[in-house]
Amino acid sequence: MVEERKETQKEEENEKKATTEKIEITEEKPLAEQGETSTIEEPIENIAKDEEELGKKIEMESVDIQEWKPKTSIGKKIKTGEINNIDQILDSGKRILESEIIDILLPNLESDLLLIGQSKGKFGGGQRRVFRQTQKKTREGNKPKFSTCAIVGDRSGHVGLGFGKAKETVPAREKAIRRAKLNIIKIRRGCGSWQCTCHEGHSIPFAVEGKCGSVRIKLMPAPKGKGLVIEKECAKMLALAGITDIISKTKGQTGTKINLIKACFNALEQLTKIKISSSDIPNLSIIEGGAKNE
Repeated sequence: MVEERKETQKEEENEKKATTEKIEITEEKPLAEQGETSTIEEPIENIAKDEEELGKKIEMESVDIQEWKPKTSIGKKIKTGEINNIDQILDSGKRILESEIIDILLPNLESDLLLIGQSKGKFGGGQRRVFRQTQKKTREGNKPKFSTCAIVGDRSGHVGLGFGKAKETVPAREKAIRRAKLNIIKIRRGCGSWQCTCHEGHSIPFAVEGKCGSVRIKLMPAPKGKGLVIEKECAKMLALAGITDIISKTKGQTGTKINLIKACFNALEQLTKIKISSSDIPNLSIIEGGAKNE
């Protein structure tokens, strides 16, 4: 019995030696010699930069009305041909719940991403970028999320704003564009500046004010050729709305880009909410939505 125990102990020791030798060999050999492929993940900053370049070149997808299966009453009316204009839906006050409706009624819609985020830099001096990154600290580690802001418009009196947040950059961008389509509004354009008598819809008919948080922004009509005298991200919104000349004045914490963008969008909403008399329409050259100059 004693001899059998000694033999079993020797066999166990030999097995342990063989396993340790195998482990040492695999540690010394590089991955290329072992025939394995390395799966090293790229840092979050590099991914965000790649998505930022992709975000600048957004192409709107076209929807085939024959294959589309609407789920709402408005969508069914569009497919049957009862509704042919987006202004019919916006004037009725009904909510749009399908992004395909906007794709069909506004085929020339353009979209852009606004710079609401900031890359890491010394003393907070990082470069502005499309995606805003936030992190949640847990026991498992940091869980990053990306948020982005999208703006859509046809440069003819229709504009929409949407925000999206997801664990990855591409879903956040798609969510923001979809919400921007669902939040599209109709604005009034005109020539309300006393310095201009062109009677074209290049500016706004009267001054409006919007607010969000502590930010207050006032949009005022400007003469033709003045340009968009406003913050760069708000200028993108006004350009997609079809406004080429405007003067602005801001108050509050305008460094908070999201509040500034929301305040500018709120000011554009006030253009249709303010009541005007029928006698002022020809004097201010007011154009509603996608109407053309007469």
